Amino acid sequence: MSRLSGRIALVTGASRGIGAAVAKRFAAEGAHLVLVARTVGGLEETDDAIQKISGQSATLVPMDLRDYDKIDQLGHALYERFGKLDVVVGNAGALEALGPVAQYDPKLWSRVMDLNVTANYRLIRSMDPLLRASGTGRAIFVTSAAAKAPQHYWMPYGASKAALEMIVKTYAMEVAGSSVRVNLIDPGVVATKLRTQAFPGEDPKKITQPDQVTERFVELAEAGCTKHGELVLAQ
Repeated sequence: MSRLSGRIALVTGASRGIGAAVAKRFAAEGAHLVLVARTVGGLEETDDAIQKISGQSATLVPMDLRDYDKIDQLGHALYERFGKLDVVVGNAGALEALGPVAQYDPKLWSRVMDLNVTANYRLIRSMDPLLRASGTGRAIFVTSAAAKAPQHYWMPYGASKAALEMIVKTYAMEVAGSSVRVNLIDPGVVATKLRTQAFPGEDPKKITQPDQVTERFVELAEAGCTKHGELVLAQ
């Protein structure tokens, strides 16, 4: 038996990078994937890879997570189709730009906070009943070392990840008496588009690739996972 056999897993930011890598690994472990991202072409590429891996198609959901009403609509649609959700991976995130606090563009600030913080809160709000219905619901949210200590020019991203950690840890406390297990994961330094934005001169081939950090995601998504309210390092 594969480790995620028969489990229904929603992955945000699944069109590329860590989200796509996690989706493909979950498919290899037997899960049915619900893939969310803005880029239709990227979602279709991930789905093509999943079909080659498992012989099954994913459920594709092209949407901008900043359109919060659509998150609620997705939750309702998943209830109508599956009646439950076994795994949520809140991976989608934005950097937008680096810059000093006093000069940071308010519009970019809003975009970072809207996606990295509010969209994940809305995801929890909409998917919580489905995770509870699973009996072995698992929620995994991607954070960053940027949440831990101030760094020049990283204020919006760092603040958003610190806020996300507070939301997720609080949610974990509140569902501690249920069958739902909730954790954070820090993938570390990984070759992603966000990383390239921040470090354009870096050779992505010389750092960890997205498919190299998927094992911890599988561990946290398994029905037998006992970790709860923890921050897990992927490497």
